[in-house]
Amino acid sequence: MTSPSGATAHKAPAGALSFAMVAGEASGDLLAGLLIQGMHLRWPQAQGFGIGGPRMQALGFDAWWPHDKLAVRGYVEVLRHYRGIVAIRDQLRQRLLAQPPDVFIGVDAPDFNLDLEARLKAAGIPTLHFVCPSIWAWRPERIEKIRRSVDHMLCIFPFEPALLAQAGVQATYVGHPLAQTIPMHPDRLAACQSLGLDAQRPVVAVLPGSRQSEIEHLTPLFVRAAQLMQRQNPALQFVLPAIPSLQARIQALVDAQGGLPRLQLLHGQSHIALAACDVTLIASGTATLEAALFKRPMVIGYHMNWLSWQIMKRQQLQPWVGLPNILSEDFVVPEFLQDRCTPEALAQACLAWLSAPDRVDALQFRFQQLHLALQRDTAQISTHVLEQVLSR
Repeated sequence: MTSPSGATAHKAPAGALSFAMVAGEASGDLLAGLLIQGMHLRWPQAQGFGIGGPRMQALGFDAWWPHDKLAVRGYVEVLRHYRGIVAIRDQLRQRLLAQPPDVFIGVDAPDFNLDLEARLKAAGIPTLHFVCPSIWAWRPERIEKIRRSVDHMLCIFPFEPALLAQAGVQATYVGHPLAQTIPMHPDRLAACQSLGLDAQRPVVAVLPGSRQSEIEHLTPLFVRAAQLMQRQNPALQFVLPAIPSLQARIQALVDAQGGLPRLQLLHGQSHIALAACDVTLIASGTATLEAALFKRPMVIGYHMNWLSWQIMKRQQLQPWVGLPNILSEDFVVPEFLQDRCTPEALAQACLAWLSAPDRVDALQFRFQQLHLALQRDTAQISTHVLEQVLSR
């Protein structure tokens, strides 16, 4: 059988668990990879297929489309890619309905996955969703779509299951997988050595996001901020982890700003960069939680298309956008959004961390407590939930 995308239909071995999965960007690829590892311990012959990235593919996942096809953020940006994204979803739905998997697991990417899950659930395919949409931060109306679409929600934050239970959605707190993979006490010296950095001089990690739209908006701002920092402190070293497929574009954006001496453009390696750094200038998103788990002070910056910002601002329910601040219910790290996201403000906030060791110590203690709260055996708990859903 041939799929609408032209690929040969997947056929799992007799008796083997077949699962479909959609992970929509780099962070989803990481989370899905951790879940697949746990599934393979329980079902060694389990075979997965759908939309995924390199980590998932390294575990034998059959990616019918690459995950970066869905890596679009912002309402206006989504509209530009709307037809292509909907076409992929339609083709994927047709293929899964024609040859149903034992279970479908949507990993994050709620705007893509929830509609797909609703159609699959209606056809009798069990559906799990890994990472609850941030209904506690914005767009609370999505709870109704979640109820229609999801048999069971795998939650990565401890307060989410009670919130979902109020709406009649079954959910389990599984911990955050990153809290297991990131060490409680990262080895900065080893990370500096692996990147060829001088551990005696301060290191700034520059993370302008993983999506094309984020990189276009934020890289010029972040590079200009780094230039200002370097003028005030010539000893600074900079590292910028880049998704391999976007590395050339990021280099072009850096060059367009006049370049940055002592900048290493890394081939991925975001975790090594965070372990090595003394402070990170970072885009709002999952990476801010990774930085918190690495116990690194950060300055969160974000800028997007004006219309997308106006829409998002009206839907925001909390005063914070960065995950470390949301989970701490406090501005433990500074946020500079939209018009406040200027090179000058970003630079001064980063330099302030480098000159305040007592403040850094206090922040690291808070991040250690956060890390402990998020540590669970995510893969094992998720696999147990999956067994229960399949048995029903």
